[in-house]
Amino acid sequence: MLTFQQKIEILNSYPQLQRKDVSLGRVNYHYEESLHDKKTVAFHLHPNGNGYVYAGLVKGYEADAKGFVNIREFSEEELRTLLEASIASLSEPQVRALPAGGKKAKRLAAETSWINGEGQKLTLKAEDDLWYLYSGLSLEMAFETPDEAKEYLAEEGFSQTQG
Repeated sequence: MLTFQQKIEILNSYPQLQRKDVSLGRVNYHYEESLHDKKTVAFHLHPNGNGYVYAGLVKGYEADAKGFVNIREFSEEELRTLLEASIASLSEPQVRALPAGGKKAKRLAAETSWINGEGQKLTLKAEDDLWYLYSGLSLEMAFETPDEAKEYLAEEGFSQTQG
């Protein structure tokens, strides 16, 4: 496991990232040139070794509901690979995806609301052939198909609201 200082040194080696000190000795790193709403690449790096890197647009990582991967046990090579993938994903405009067969998907509903047992509310919106999941005004995730979005929401304990 890398120490907090080693992780900071690795993140500092990326000139496109800006360090932001936050509460309790934690540190975030932002990518201000992001072409997406998301600008935070590294989140809550803590002196105890814990921390997260955004991988919401990167395939192959097990991310939390907000798209972050815990990097506590990452090696330097693993951390650098994830950081470079994260920055690259935020540097590219969202690609318009077409379903299999190349035909545009029929839109079910342009916008649906979802809620979980804790009262958290999310909105799923169809825009530009993709499905975006929002918490208030914040983009949480993007999906290629409505079925993919609905499967994710069900796994996370959300159900569609009426009306």
